[in-house]
Amino acid sequence: MQGEFGALLRELWQDLHQPDIIWQVAVLAACVGLAWLVDRALARRRKVGGGTTPLHQRGIGRIALPLTALGLVLVARPLLAQWHHVNLLSLAVPLLLSLAVIRMVFFVLRLGVRNVAWLASFEKVFSLVAWSIVALYITGLLPGIIDLLEGVQFTVGKQKLNLWLVLQGVGVLLTTLLVALWIGGTIEARLMAASGLDSNLRVLFSRLSKALLIVLAVMIGLPLVGIDLTTLSVFGGALGVGLGLGLQKIAANYISGFIILLDRSIRIGNLISVGNDRGQVTQITTRFTVLRGMTGVEAIVPNEMLVASVVQNESYSDPKVRVALPVQVAYATDLDRAMAILVEAALAQPRVLRDPPPKALVTLFADSGINLELGFWIEDPEAGTGEVRSAIYLDIWREFKAAGMEIPFPQREIRILGGS
Repeated sequence: MQGEFGALLRELWQDLHQPDIIWQVAVLAACVGLAWLVDRALARRRKVGGGTTPLHQRGIGRIALPLTALGLVLVARPLLAQWHHVNLLSLAVPLLLSLAVIRMVFFVLRLGVRNVAWLASFEKVFSLVAWSIVALYITGLLPGIIDLLEGVQFTVGKQKLNLWLVLQGVGVLLTTLLVALWIGGTIEARLMAASGLDSNLRVLFSRLSKALLIVLAVMIGLPLVGIDLTTLSVFGGALGVGLGLGLQKIAANYISGFIILLDRSIRIGNLISVGNDRGQVTQITTRFTVLRGMTGVEAIVPNEMLVASVVQNESYSDPKVRVALPVQVAYATDLDRAMAILVEAALAQPRVLRDPPPKALVTLFADSGINLELGFWIEDPEAGTGEVRSAIYLDIWREFKAAGMEIPFPQREIRILGGS
């Protein structure tokens, strides 16, 4: 096959010195231009349709441009061959086909590796590099470039390396990493779909599987190209010293994250308070935990803080929490009637539990009045207590006003002794 492509390139080189090469270039440009218009039309159609684009349509969108151009070239090549040479179009066929295959491979990788942001950012770069290597191989230029790169040699420790070996190692390492991430994404999707497994264990197992697969990819990828892992021991030692001195907090946060996921002391959906932050746990990563407060503000709490400090978990074993409302009444108030009004106001709210029932207590004989406390239980603290507090206070105020009960304000009595 390499000999066939070599003959094709020699004939193409001869065509470049002939005027009819303009026809081949024009036909190829017309095929690519028409394919681009078809690709834009399909993209606009998907955009007008709105909603979530089906998987098969997204896959077709990825390969529509190279496949359409390939089909047009295959149709135009025998037509143009009746009058001119078509070596340029013949060379374009494997290049367009390889481009379609590469784009489809990366599309499949994107489906399996959804949470790796850098893959989406560098996808075009990876695709361009892969297609360039394929193009160089097809055109027969790759062996010469390899010889040139092998001429750049250097020594690391006791092993002699060259630029081609290093680039080959990077390529194999990236390939094994992508495969490992794809397998890890597949495992994560299966674990997240396992309803019988605790959510923290699902996250823990998915993170561990990805970490193990990445380490395995590095240990397999580098020896495949002849790079001895022992040559990296110097860099590994320096990296270990750097981690020990400068990255203590980061390492502690990662270890704490695995501890939290393993002991399940904090779970997704728990309402917790740590330090001055209080909110519902919406995400647990290996480095930090996200708390969404009742105001909508999200706090990013390092995992080390959740392990090393006291955490108030309002829904650790039982989601029911007690809410206390202080109320002050005048000394002339009928306390039995006032306490009954407090209990009735609490029972009027659907969020207040009937078991245990709300209770009103006398807490203090204060300077200006008698302090009462209404205590009631709710089982959805993640919804906040502001609305239920406000509704109960309004009911109490209306009933007190109807019954003629006074909520006193601070009063001071001044006596003047002596004098007129």
